[in-house]
Amino acid sequence: MFQDKLRVGIAGYGVVGKRRREFIDKHPHLKTVAVCDQTFLSEGIFDDGVACFTHFSKLLNEKLDVLFVCLTNDIAAEVTVLGLKKNLHVFCEKPPGRNLEDITKVLIYSLNCPNLKLKYGFNHRYHDSVKEALRIIRSGELGQVIDLKGSYGKSKIIQFDSSWRSQRSIAGGGILLDQGIHLVDMMRLFAGEFTQVHSFISNAYWKHDIEDNAYALMKTGSGVVGMLHSSATQWRHRFNFEITLTKGALILSGILSGSKSYGAETLTVVYANEDDGGDPREVMIRYNQDNSWQEEIFEFTDSILENKEIKNGSVKEAFETMKLVYQIYCADAIWKSKYNLTSQIPETLLEKTV
Repeated sequence: MFQDKLRVGIAGYGVVGKRRREFIDKHPHLKTVAVCDQTFLSEGIFDDGVACFTHFSKLLNEKLDVLFVCLTNDIAAEVTVLGLKKNLHVFCEKPPGRNLEDITKVLIYSLNCPNLKLKYGFNHRYHDSVKEALRIIRSGELGQVIDLKGSYGKSKIIQFDSSWRSQRSIAGGGILLDQGIHLVDMMRLFAGEFTQVHSFISNAYWKHDIEDNAYALMKTGSGVVGMLHSSATQWRHRFNFEITLTKGALILSGILSGSKSYGAETLTVVYANEDDGGDPREVMIRYNQDNSWQEEIFEFTDSILENKEIKNGSVKEAFETMKLVYQIYCADAIWKSKYNLTSQIPETLLEKTV
């Protein structure tokens, strides 16, 4: 049994980095020893003995076993690779970078590090409503998936006038890449890979050079249809995800979050039959506790200690989810041309993956 604690460094010590630390330090085999953030006025040692730096380069010179990357999209992929080069296990927040090229570079380098664990923070997979919906689908008790409809939105992109999230050069994209990527990931989780994609992408309201709305209609090779709306003009924060199956439906509404602004997290299970007259029996399950952050970190740690494959959020899954995000962007010909986007792996990088 592993007895020592893995030494953890956190690159990016803002809201997300601090929340990650909360659950890192709850694990009996993890210990935060150093953090970095560009907003620190000075470097030194916190009262609890954790070293603090203003740049990730100094953090990476510390003696570490694990690196958590909670940085802006423009440097997330770079620091992830640097962590792997330092022989560290790496956990990186979503999105994995600004574009498909960023995640492709990480994927290629990770092939050189088969003994290191690399995981991406697709946190919604760990919410109890999502886990139960997936269990029901895989059990077959409600039949086969027919279609999926997802809507996820907020009133604006956080601190729109000053945040890096509103700057394409740093963020790479807007609401779809920042928040809607969770919907994209869950649609892949429930339905598999989509082979046909149509979309409309818009920045008509906020008028930044990133999208404030993305609308997509997609279809898998087996015929499952997915409809997605990712919005920064929702006005009231909202999460709704419906899955129609041949014997019923699953309705996920609300999702527990740090801001507590998406309402109660519920899963409604609909049991259809020929005699229900269009008014089928429904059972609603309400979830009052968010265990997703802890479960995600504990699963990652277990993969390190027990040398297990990454179960959720592997680099290959991150690549496939990012690829679908860019297929949605590029399916709108006007948006694709306006920002010179591509959903294809660059040829120079493609050669390295063969």
